Amino acid sequence: MANLSIKNQRRMNRAAGYLAMAVIVLVIGLPVWWMISASLKTSQEIYTFPPDWIPRHPRWSNFKDAWQSAPFDRFYLNSIITTVLGSALEVTNATLGAYALAYLRFPFKNVVFAILLAALMIPAQVTVLPNYVFFGATVYDLIGESWVNTYQAIILPGASVAFGTFLMRQSFLGLPREVLDAAKVDGAGHLRTLWDIVLPMARPVIVTFGLISVVAKWNDYLWPLVITQTESMRTLTVGISSFYDMEGNTDWGLVMAATLFVIAPLLVIFMFVQRFIIEGLTAGATKG
Repeated sequence: MANLSIKNQRRMNRAAGYLAMAVIVLVIGLPVWWMISASLKTSQEIYTFPPDWIPRHPRWSNFKDAWQSAPFDRFYLNSIITTVLGSALEVTNATLGAYALAYLRFPFKNVVFAILLAALMIPAQVTVLPNYVFFGATVYDLIGESWVNTYQAIILPGASVAFGTFLMRQSFLGLPREVLDAAKVDGAGHLRTLWDIVLPMARPVIVTFGLISVVAKWNDYLWPLVITQTESMRTLTVGISSFYDMEGNTDWGLVMAATLFVIAPLLVIFMFVQRFIIEGLTAGATKG
């Protein structure tokens, strides 16, 4: 009877787990499916109630019309440049900062770490105005020209964030000290230890943070909106706003098709790096 009770309990737990996963899939998947479905409809079909979840007459021309309605090639180029360079700088700075906080000895190390933790509590929106003033007036006073409406102004404010440094520091502290001590005995310097020992062992967390950084920069809207002034410098997220009609005549089919242009590259990237994310989660779950 005891074994039967345990088996029944396990079955109930498994059923509850499957039910929870089904709910999560529905909550996340239904809006995505509605977006895909709406991208193949006219505005009249989108407003139909009850809604048709499967388009009766798919309107594939929405994708062509959306691409031609705005300079998406330029939006893509701007987003790729700002995302690739911004994420590369952010991951590099986070890795170097995390290594220093994890393994180096220097004065006021704990104070620096406390300031880093304090920076995690500052909303990004608070820094928008100071950054705009800096890249506009301050940079103009220093070099004689403003950096407003430039790539460097979009990229540099996000080139280093406290979250990445904190995340990697915690990961580096969990690496086996014996391997690091052995490298030190062999005469390896800090750069060689970082490149040959730390980075290979911490690859899952680095890839995971890289994906977080890429998604954040690719989807960033507020700062590119504020710091850019011309359509030629707009990123994808800002460019989509041109599809909205303030008078209420927005063609939502085009908007949904344009939105798919934004999320498609992220889905492709995730499919390539999900193995590393799973490795990182598994390593963290089985450590010790």
